[in-house]
Amino acid sequence: MKLVFLGPPGSGKGTYASRIEERFGWPQISTGDLLREEVKKGSEIGREAEKYMKEGKLVPDEIVLKLLKERISREDCKNGFILDGFPRTLAQAEELEKITDIDVVINLVVPKEIIVTRLSARRVCRNCGAVYNLRTLKPKVDGICDKCGGELYQRKDDTPEVIEKRFEVYHEQTAPLIDFYRKKGILIDIECNDPDVPPEIMVDKIIEKLKEINPGLGK
Repeated sequence: MKLVFLGPPGSGKGTYASRIEERFGWPQISTGDLLREEVKKGSEIGREAEKYMKEGKLVPDEIVLKLLKERISREDCKNGFILDGFPRTLAQAEELEKITDIDVVINLVVPKEIIVTRLSARRVCRNCGAVYNLRTLKPKVDGICDKCGGELYQRKDDTPEVIEKRFEVYHEQTAPLIDFYRKKGILIDIECNDPDVPPEIMVDKIIEKLKEINPGLGK
C-alpha cells in the first residue's frame, strides 16, 4: 500500500509510520531525510538544496519531488511506501499525483492541548536522533539514549509558545490538503484524545482501519 501520513507537529507521524514499516516492510520516506542525505553526499542536487537550507528557506518543490520520484522507484518500494510529512500543501499534493498514486491518507487528529503536552515532554538524542517522550516513551536511563548512549535534549521549538504557533501554521497550510484527499475518498481520520496513549495502541488502531480497506493485509 502507498500511504501518506498527515498530522500536526507532535501528532506521532514518524513514530507510528516507523512501527508500520516494521510490521509490513513498506519503507518510511521522509523528504527531510532525503534532502539531508543528498547534502551529506555532496551531490549536485544536494548542493542546490543546501543553498536554500542554509538561508532558512524552503527547498523548492521541484527539487523535493525529483528526489522523491527517484526514491519511490527503488526496489524496496515495489509493494508500497509511507510518506511521512509530505505533501504539506495542496500544490505539493497535486504534483505528487503526477508521479504516483496514493492508496490511503492517514490524518492524525490531535487537539492542540495534547500536542503541547506531548511535545513539551519530547526528548531527542544529540547523537543518533532517536526520539523519546517522558510520558509515553521513556528512556531506560533518564537523559540517556537507549540505542547509542547519547545525551537526550529538548529541542528549542518544543516549548509551548513555539508549539502553538507551529500548530496554527500547520492547520492553515493543510486544511485544503485534507479536503482534497477527503473528496477523493482516501482519507482516514485517526483521533487521539489522550496524551498518554502508548504508540502501540495507536498503531493497532491505524492497522485495523487499513485492514478494513485491504482485508488480506498482513496474511
